[in-house]
Order: sequence, then structure tokens, then C-alpha cells
Amino acid sequence: MKIPFLNLQASYIELKNELNDAYQRVMESGWYILGQEVESFEAEFAAYCGAKHCIGVGNGLEALHLILRAMDIGPGDEVIVPANTYIATWLAVSYAGATPVAVEPDERTYNIDPLKMEAVITRKTKAVIAVHLYGQPADMDSINEVAGSAGIKVIEDAAQAQGAAYKGKRVGSLGYAAGFSFYPGKNLGAFGDAGAVLTDDDELARRVSLLRNYGSPVKYYNELKGFNSRLDELQAALLRVKLSKLDQWNERRKQVAKQYLESLTELEDLVLPFVPEYADPIWHLFVISYGNRDRLQKHLTDQGIGTLIHYPVPPHLQEAYLELGYRAGAFPLSEKIARRVLSIPMGPHLSEDEANQVIEQLHSFIR
Repeated sequence: MKIPFLNLQASYIELKNELNDAYQRVMESGWYILGQEVESFEAEFAAYCGAKHCIGVGNGLEALHLILRAMDIGPGDEVIVPANTYIATWLAVSYAGATPVAVEPDERTYNIDPLKMEAVITRKTKAVIAVHLYGQPADMDSINEVAGSAGIKVIEDAAQAQGAAYKGKRVGSLGYAAGFSFYPGKNLGAFGDAGAVLTDDDELARRVSLLRNYGSPVKYYNELKGFNSRLDELQAALLRVKLSKLDQWNERRKQVAKQYLESLTELEDLVLPFVPEYADPIWHLFVISYGNRDRLQKHLTDQGIGTLIHYPVPPHLQEAYLELGYRAGAFPLSEKIARRVLSIPMGPHLSEDEANQVIEQLHSFIR
């Protein structure tokens, strides 16, 4: 049995009629940029997350970048970021001209450790980006407390966490602003690149709306030096269809996670995801940790089971960030995580039988 890491085609097959109708509606409208579909999706996604404003943009990286630009964060400023994250979190800071300042994660959750944030706050620090990694919310009360005491803003990187909740409140409404990605592999995925900014702040929403569209409130009149980063009508229409299924699909993921957690607890040296009491994750990824990760991955590959490593090289060791002067050992916990983690198949269309095959092969290798 071939088991893909994620079956993207299955979401289209399940919603084929609704998605085709949405496509037809847009094609026949004759309006393809910043129209009714985008406005409707923005209203629906804001309501879903419990935020006042949603601004559709080109992708998740640009969502974070535009938030920072709208906050006037730039050269000479510092932004705290997790050491253990996808490089896009750091790139958003770099694109704004500011400097990313890394903080190690909590060893149990892999999310940024609020207790380690205070030590790196300086007079140059303007914000912290809290990533809800793998679909599990970061400890937002503690992060907001540390940031609030220092007078800095908290930005959520919710690229992997559409629908996740912290103490009963959905991510996207837990900080000053939030950036979302709708890359096809996300829990709420478009059929191409797409993203969004959420905030309750009227002025930030206004500025992001301008920045995404050349800095222009009215065609050919430009208030700011903006960018071209617009969620298009077609992706918005397709996302509206999938948004109606998001909670149901997230529940399917939770059932797969429950199956894994109940069946893999006794395997030696295998570390399973830890879920704090405050978190209601949506299992964008199911990430295990194992000492001989590479051999385990090869075994699963040989058995036709798809896996991925999120992420094999931490941002501070990427060639792109050589100028920051980090060396191996600078963030030992993040480096240890990178050596050990392996993402196994997860998705709303992964069957119970397929999950059992994954479990069986993990038992076969690890015993």
C-alpha cells in the first residue's frame, strides 16, 4: 500500500462540485482582482477566527512582511523570532530591513519559550513573532505578558494553525496581528499561493490594505510606497468552499492523531508530540522525534510511506543568514530537534487502515 505524506487531490475530489461551481462563478463574473469573492472571504475568515479585520494577501510570508511594514518596523529595529521555525518567519523580518533575534523553543512543545524571551529584549526590540508550529498554539498568555511588560507587540505566525485554539480562543485573535498562509498543503489550503493578515487594530488593517495594493486607496493615487500582494478572486472563492469544511477536516486530523498517540506510546526512544492543557491543536503535522531518524525515514520510504522533515536545517545555520555570524551550537536545542524530527502521514483523508499501516511499520522498525 502506497501511503502519501498528504493527499492533496482528495480534497478536490470530495468538494469537486462546490469547487467547480465557485470557479465557474468567478470566471463568469469578469472580475478577477479585489472583488466580491475576496471581500466575502475576508469577512468569513475574520468571523471564523474571532478577529475584526482580515486582509487577503499573496502568501503567508508577505502577510508577516506587510504587518511589520505597516508597523513601521525597519532598519535598526529587532524582532524576536523562534530559533526553531521555517525560515519564512525570519525572512519577513529581513524583508522589512530589521534584524531577527532568535530564541530557543520549549523542549516539550517545540514552540518559542516565553521564559527565554526576556533575556534578548533590548531598546531596539519592536515585536515578537510567535509561531504556532505544526498547528499547535504557542503559550500566548505568557508571551503576551513578557511582551506587554517590555512594551512590544506580539505577532502570530499562524501559517500552520487555521482553526487551532488557545484556551478556547482561536489563533489569529491572540495578539496584535496575525499572518496566515493558505499554501495548498495547509489545513485551509488554496490551489496556489495565498495568505491573509488578521487584526483588531483599525489603523493597522488600513495600512496593510494599502500596502498590499501599491499603497493605493484609489486606483492611480498612492498614499504609501506599497507592494503587489493581493489575494485573487479565484483563490478567495475556492477558499470560501474549503473554509466551510475546515472544522470537519480538522476533526478528522484529530482522530488520526489520537490513533497515533494511543498506538505508539511504548516505542523506545520515540518521542511523541506533547499537547499542553491550554492547547487545542489542529495537527497540521504529526511530528515524531527519534534518535536514528534517517534510518527510520529510509525504512518508511522503502515501505511506500511518505514522510518529510520539518525542518532539517534551522534558520540560523542556513547560508542565507551567514551574515548574522551564528555557528553550530548557537542554539543547541533547535539543532537537536532538526536532527531528530520526522513528520509522518497526516491529513483529513488519511484512512484508519493507512494510519494503521504507518503504526505497524514504526513498530516493525523500532520494536
